[in-house]
Amino acid sequence: MEPNQAASDQTGPGSAETRSHFKVTRFIMEAGVKLGLHSIPVATACTIYHSFFTATVAPGPYDPYLVAMAALYLAGKVEEQHLRTRDIINVSHRYLHPKSDPLELDSHFWELRDSIVQCELLMLRVLGFRVSFRHPHKYLLHYLLSLRRWMNRHSWERIPVSAAAWALLRDSYHGGLCVRYPPQHVAVAVLDLALHCYGVEVPVHAQAQKPWWQVFSEDLSKAQIDQIVLDLIQIYTLDAEIS
Repeated sequence: MEPNQAASDQTGPGSAETRSHFKVTRFIMEAGVKLGLHSIPVATACTIYHSFFTATVAPGPYDPYLVAMAALYLAGKVEEQHLRTRDIINVSHRYLHPKSDPLELDSHFWELRDSIVQCELLMLRVLGFRVSFRHPHKYLLHYLLSLRRWMNRHSWERIPVSAAAWALLRDSYHGGLCVRYPPQHVAVAVLDLALHCYGVEVPVHAQAQKPWWQVFSEDLSKAQIDQIVLDLIQIYTLDAEIS
């Protein structure tokens, strides 16, 4: 087997590593909700997690759930919604061991707390302390407001394009889209997919001098949108297989 083929088998859409990352990012999202995090800190935690494993050559000795816990802790600091390590540990323990008793404040608890702090330092070094990200959220909000002005008001209110686009954006963090594509491109792609899901066409799109998405992002092509949409569909395919 060629080296590139071996790497593809390990990190492809249906690989064990991809499945593992999918499950762990789902954990980040659900734990984030239980910890009271807003959408941006959760997105930052997912991006830190994906960025860390993208920057490392292989999963190696890193426990993905420990990395996820450290990512939540670090994201809270970055987005100024600070979390206590004790709360992260308790929520994570309840998620991973739903039938077990709450953790005691014993040596195991303090070892886990120290592991989270050490993992946070490791992640900062691996990522070169670049842990502040531009997320697609602000772009999507701007694009939706612009599109709303273009559309018929009654049609816009009747068809939940906006809700679908936000849901697609949230689900995109299960994969590595946040580290593979510019945020404005992801925002356009989820909006394009939401429009297609409901069979909605942008007014005067056919008569316009350039496609509607290039009004939002001039360096974006239809092929790039299709690739992002394909990656997003693969996330849903993986979700169906795992579930």
